[in-house]
Amino acid sequence: MKLHIKRFLLIVNLQTVIISGLAVISTAICIHYKYEAEFPLTLVATSIIFPIVFSIGGAYKRREAALKEYAAIKGYLRAIYFVSRDWIDQPKPENVTKMSSLIYDFFNNFRIMFTDSKSNLIENEKKVYDNFSDFSLYIKHELREEGLSAGECSRTNQYLQKMMVSFESIKHIYQYRTPRTLRAFSSLFIKILPIIYGPYFAFKAEEMSWGLEFVIPILLTMILVSLENIQEHLENPFDQIGEDDIKFNVEKFIERLNHTTGDAN
Repeated sequence: MKLHIKRFLLIVNLQTVIISGLAVISTAICIHYKYEAEFPLTLVATSIIFPIVFSIGGAYKRREAALKEYAAIKGYLRAIYFVSRDWIDQPKPENVTKMSSLIYDFFNNFRIMFTDSKSNLIENEKKVYDNFSDFSLYIKHELREEGLSAGECSRTNQYLQKMMVSFESIKHIYQYRTPRTLRAFSSLFIKILPIIYGPYFAFKAEEMSWGLEFVIPILLTMILVSLENIQEHLENPFDQIGEDDIKFNVEKFIERLNHTTGDAN
């Protein structure tokens, strides 16, 4: 029950209450002064519904693209670890432990970079690229010294290269959002349309029983603001606020490295 309430409060918040209150006040004033008009509801669809649905679709595609690249990074990390553990006849335990430590450091810095403030992006990005350098040096020194063939080292470097490409893709998703002007446009109309539609709600109030004339402005406001909140939560899939955010479970991933089956989130 608490989980359902928490999810509900993510999309129905203080902004919903404030705009609903203003819409109700606008409707009450228009009813009192008989200020009525039959506005076309197509204006709501064209100015708000279409842009916000377009933005939600774009944000969802960005999230799915980030999940795909995130899965690729985890797969390449496992592959590099298995190289250090399984591709050598008698791997040194300390080198296998070192690889596990390198993966933990990288994954932890990776998580910090995308969940921290954008103001710290450059500093956090440097740490991640230091980790990539550590992987490269490990392949050059530890793996070669233990007898890994040049061809297998080259293949391991390809894993590292693909992991860096996936990282860059996620970084660009993190930096570049859906069109900001479109979101600003729909956000403005979401805030003002329920209020300026007071004459229309007053016009429709004549067809309703007493007390129900305020249901339409409240419902319209809840629908529009909820759509905006959904879009905002999908817009940044890394902030760990929304229910659909990408979760980074570093400890679980490291714990499951020694397993060839199972899912590490």
